[in-house]
Amino acid sequence: MNKPKILVIPTSFCRNSAMLQRLGERAELVLNPAGRPLTEEELIPLVGDIDGVLAGLDSITEKVLAHAPRLKVISRYGVGYERVDLEAAGRLGIAVTNTPGANTQSVAELAFALMLAAARKIPALSAELKHGGWSRENGKQLYGKTLGIIGLGAIGKALTLLAKGFGMTVIAYDPFTDEAWARANGVRICTPDELVADADVISLHVPHNDATHHMINRQRLEAMRDGVILINTARGGLIDNDAAAEFVANGKIWGMGLDAFETEPPSPHRLYDFDNVIVTPHSGAHTEEAVRGMAEMSVSNLFGILGNDPAFDQYIVNRQVLVRRNEKGELLS
Repeated sequence: MNKPKILVIPTSFCRNSAMLQRLGERAELVLNPAGRPLTEEELIPLVGDIDGVLAGLDSITEKVLAHAPRLKVISRYGVGYERVDLEAAGRLGIAVTNTPGANTQSVAELAFALMLAAARKIPALSAELKHGGWSRENGKQLYGKTLGIIGLGAIGKALTLLAKGFGMTVIAYDPFTDEAWARANGVRICTPDELVADADVISLHVPHNDATHHMINRQRLEAMRDGVILINTARGGLIDNDAAAEFVANGKIWGMGLDAFETEPPSPHRLYDFDNVIVTPHSGAHTEEAVRGMAEMSVSNLFGILGNDPAFDQYIVNRQVLVRRNEKGELLS
C-alpha cells in the first residue's frame, strides 16, 4: 500500500527530528521550504498531489484547496483555524482538525510572564544593566490588581488560575461564557467596554475575525485606566497598533506584551521601538511540553482522518459543512 503524501508546514514541527522520523515511517513527506508560515501563492505549487497537510499559521484559502484534488485532511498544529477556509474545505470533503488543550498552559504562562515582565520593566532593566547602567526605577506589583481577560476559553481559564495565585481580581468578557465556571472561580463577567474601564491589566484570548478586528481601538484605549498593561498572545489584528503607539508615547499605557502580529514576521512599526513594549515571535505554544503535545495530537488526527476512524470526528472543526468521502476518496452525495 502506498504511503500518503503529507505536507508538513509548522517550523517547530520541522525542527522536531524525532517526530519527523516517526511521521516519515508512515508517510512521504514534503517539508516547508521557507521556514515560516506559507502564503497562498507559496502553497499552490506544493499541494497538487498531497493527501494531508500538517498546518501552522498558513493561508489555506479556497484557491489553494482548488489545487489540491487529493487532499482529505488539514490537521492544524495548534488550536486556531481562522486562516483555513472551513467552508470551502467542507464543500470539497476536506476535514479540518485542531489540537484543543495541547498548548493551553503554555500560552497562559507566557501571557502571565509578559504581564510580570511589563509590570517590572524586566527587559529594559536587564538591557540597561548589561550596558553599564544601574537604574532603580520603580515597577508595579500585580498583587491586588484587576486583570481583564477578553476570551474566557481554555487559555483564559488557565490564566485566571495563575492570576488568582497572585492575588489578582479577575473580570472577563466572552460571548459564550461558561457562567458556572466563572461563578465557581470568582470571575465577574462584564461587557468589553466595562472591562477596559475597570482593568489594570488586559489580556486578549480571542480569534481574529471581522468582529474582533481592532477591538482594542482608539476609543477603548482612551477609556482604559492610566498605567494599563496590555497583553496579546492570541492573534494579530486585535489591537490598533497606530493608536496604541500614541498611548504608549504619552504614558497612558504602562507597558505591552505582544506575541502575535498581523503579518508574521511583523513589518517594522514604531510601537515595537518603545522599551516598555515587549515583543516575542509568536512563541506562546513553544515549550517542550506543548510542542510535543501538539505534534502527537496533530499526527494522530491526521492519520485518524486518513484512516476514516470516527473516533477522531471530535477534533473536526468544520463538521457542520463537511461533505464525506468514501473509501476511494470520492465525494458522497
